[in-house]
Amino acid sequence: MSSETAHPMVKAEGVHKSFGHVEVLKGIDLEVAQGEVFCLVGPSGSGKSTFLRCINHLEQINAGRLYVDGELVGYRQKGDKLYELKDSEVALKRRDIGMVFQRFNLFPHMTAIENVMEAPVQVKGESRAVARARAERLLDQVGLADKGGNYPSQLSGGQQQRVAIARALAMEPKLMLFDEPTSALDPELVGDVLDVMRELAESGMTMIVVTHEMGFAREVGDSLVFMDGGVVVEAGHPRDVLTNPQHDRTKAFLSKVL
Repeated sequence: MSSETAHPMVKAEGVHKSFGHVEVLKGIDLEVAQGEVFCLVGPSGSGKSTFLRCINHLEQINAGRLYVDGELVGYRQKGDKLYELKDSEVALKRRDIGMVFQRFNLFPHMTAIENVMEAPVQVKGESRAVARARAERLLDQVGLADKGGNYPSQLSGGQQQRVAIARALAMEPKLMLFDEPTSALDPELVGDVLDVMRELAESGMTMIVVTHEMGFAREVGDSLVFMDGGVVVEAGHPRDVLTNPQHDRTKAFLSKVL
């Protein structure tokens, strides 16, 4: 955890998000400290993934404020008014936020190492040599040093997800978002991905993880939030929430997943 004087890496104040007439987020207030592993759990449709997508402005919020590293997400404020940033300005800020999705979204026509190199070369204008050196180091970090020349179709789901993590890390983000990164994997492949995430947490990376892996949340998480119906129902240290939930809705959910 960072000292109390440092601002939080992520701060949400009264965040609302609707799709048409459906209100998905109904006033989310939370803070994620720098270096914290922050786990979001809850039933499908509770708003977890939508909130994650709002953090890097893949979705626009309808009300409230979202800050990453002290700066407003997607907007600039002048006086009392908010002005939406241009797409190019949003993209610039998004470079600092890595995101790993349920589906790996790798480029099928590129090898593993080319997938990891692509963004630093195209977005940051790095030389291919510098990008390749980092990509090799990152593939080694996620246990795939020998798979750099393989195409996604030649890799298992777990291996593809580890390439996706390496790809997100290649931009040297200060915040990593994980949207149920193991939910599309066969059970025996989940452990390898969680091991990589565990090592990342130990290195001090700030992480927000939407997950159904309660064991990971209990062991690795610093904070856990249970969401349902677009609101934060309960929050606390993972062990406290998982072993002694205070809210009936939390108890009912955990009785089904633990």
